[in-house]
Amino acid sequence: MKKWLKLNSSIEPITETESVELKHKKKENINVGGTEDCTKQGIIRKYDESYLSFGFTSTNDEKPKPHCVICYEKLSNHSMKPSLLKRHFLTKHQELNDKPIEFFSRKLKELSSTQNSLNSFTATNKNALEASYLVSLRIAKTGKPHSIGETLILPAAKDIIASVLGPAAATKINIVSLSNDTVSRRIDEMANDVKEELIKNLKQSTYFALQIDESTDITNFAQLLAYVRYEAEQSIKEEFLFCESLSSHTTANEIFKKIDEFVTINKINWQNCVGICSDGARAMTGKHGGVVTKIREVAPHAKFTHCSIHREALASKKMPSELKTVLEQAVKVINFIKARAINSRMFTILCNEMGSEHNKLLLHSEVRWLSRGKVLVRLFELRQEVQIYLANSEFSLAYCFLDELWLERLAYLADIFGKLNELNSSLQGSSITAFTVTDKINAIVKKIEFMITDLEKNRFESFPTLESFITENKLQLKKELHLDIKNHCSQLIVNFRFYFPENFEKDNWIRDPFSSTIVLPDDFSIQERDQLIEISYDSGLQNEFKNENLFNFWLKRKDEFKLISSKAIQFLMPFRTSYLCETGFSAMLSIKNKYRSRLNLEPNLRLKLTKLNPNIKKLISKKQIHPSH
Repeated sequence: MKKWLKLNSSIEPITETESVELKHKKKENINVGGTEDCTKQGIIRKYDESYLSFGFTSTNDEKPKPHCVICYEKLSNHSMKPSLLKRHFLTKHQELNDKPIEFFSRKLKELSSTQNSLNSFTATNKNALEASYLVSLRIAKTGKPHSIGETLILPAAKDIIASVLGPAAATKINIVSLSNDTVSRRIDEMANDVKEELIKNLKQSTYFALQIDESTDITNFAQLLAYVRYEAEQSIKEEFLFCESLSSHTTANEIFKKIDEFVTINKINWQNCVGICSDGARAMTGKHGGVVTKIREVAPHAKFTHCSIHREALASKKMPSELKTVLEQAVKVINFIKARAINSRMFTILCNEMGSEHNKLLLHSEVRWLSRGKVLVRLFELRQEVQIYLANSEFSLAYCFLDELWLERLAYLADIFGKLNELNSSLQGSSITAFTVTDKINAIVKKIEFMITDLEKNRFESFPTLESFITENKLQLKKELHLDIKNHCSQLIVNFRFYFPENFEKDNWIRDPFSSTIVLPDDFSIQERDQLIEISYDSGLQNEFKNENLFNFWLKRKDEFKLISSKAIQFLMPFRTSYLCETGFSAMLSIKNKYRSRLNLEPNLRLKLTKLNPNIKKLISKKQIHPSH
């Protein structure tokens, strides 16, 4: 056999190591290009125009594939050989063997037209699907019924487009699905997406705080609302967490069970909870079995905060009996005129005939969100009109508006409750911290102290309504009223100090770490003390501190000064009011009303209250692009 081979004696035999390397390179060459046969050398076969005679065109991919214009089958790049293409043609389309090249050119045009139509169809319906999500989101944000999509929005859009762009353009939006069920389904999907994003952010947050409250809806079901404050993107976020129905009792066990169930199912770490804020209801704050006590058992670092707005309302509730009597009588007068339709209409006619600045009274309510000060100011401004109307109606309290002392007390109540309403409004809103509450309370106490001082000097600038009445009628302040005002103001100071006993002077280093009067707390470790000293003497950080809010400043120091920053964030994180829950209940009453009493509340409420945006692109990618979807 050797005589048929040409041997070169100069070539050395291949060693075992070299043999392994060659095998390895062979395997690499086999994997290049995706097929073992044609891509051993990394070859990618190209299309030739002559292949059209076998009924094949090419895809426009990076690695082109033969595409049959007859059966629309796509082969691998390895099959881009005349022999393999011809074998496919003769095997599956032998009856077309005698067809000229023009036949296959016509089939190619039909294939291109079909693909263009399919691409156009897909793009159009994808846009229609996105429009359906966007309109559904707007419906949820406004709290409107889901049926408004196909009964109002879609017909209105057609009218606008037909008028501006013509009837042909209006027909194109018929593929946008906005039926009642479709909108409901879209809202559920977007709400779940927002919920997933929130939970993801919450898990990444070092600390979080809860704000919880419960109220009843139109169907008398108790609804538990929860908001959460957490850190994300080096700032503090406040988000709607959940709304759960309490089917039976509203006891501490039931409320805690709902909260713990949500936290456990979504795998949120209770240890990261540093604050709970709610009203002073026994079920919430009971020392032995309240919700706060049960949360502290699983979240030992959590601190309870009684809602500051609720405490402000309690502090301003007590007053001397004489002033309380005037307030009750004023409420009765307002309700006599305002709460009865015929009286309200007749009073409006009287005001218009007298050329009054206002023609209606404001209805009073014990709900603390309503402005009691404005109600009394309006009543005092329309006192002459009210006196005339009550005299003609023979109402029992008509004589009050002829009593100067009664009117002086009413003027004082309008002024003092105006101040208290300003305090109430300043405590509402987001990003309220312990320092904000303390500053507002100290300010109102100082104002009241100056009111007492001014009163002793017979100066009434602090009471503009009372001063105006006394000046216009050339009166002297009655001794009884002088004593009532002094007693009431003194009582307010005592009440505010009782309901707001907190003193955060030892935490002033958080408010201003660069102050020269900072006193280091005794419970600081050596490392925390050293980090605070480093911050306080850093002029660069001092410039940043002037341009940033308190939350953001300490969050940005988290990596460099971990210990001291963590201490500051834990102090600032807890909510100080239940304002967000109250706004949530207001939204709940507008969404779930007597016409929508069976509505699934949670998804609709989430989209209305959340600040997060649903990822509509991601939701669309999971859908089949079809008009019915």
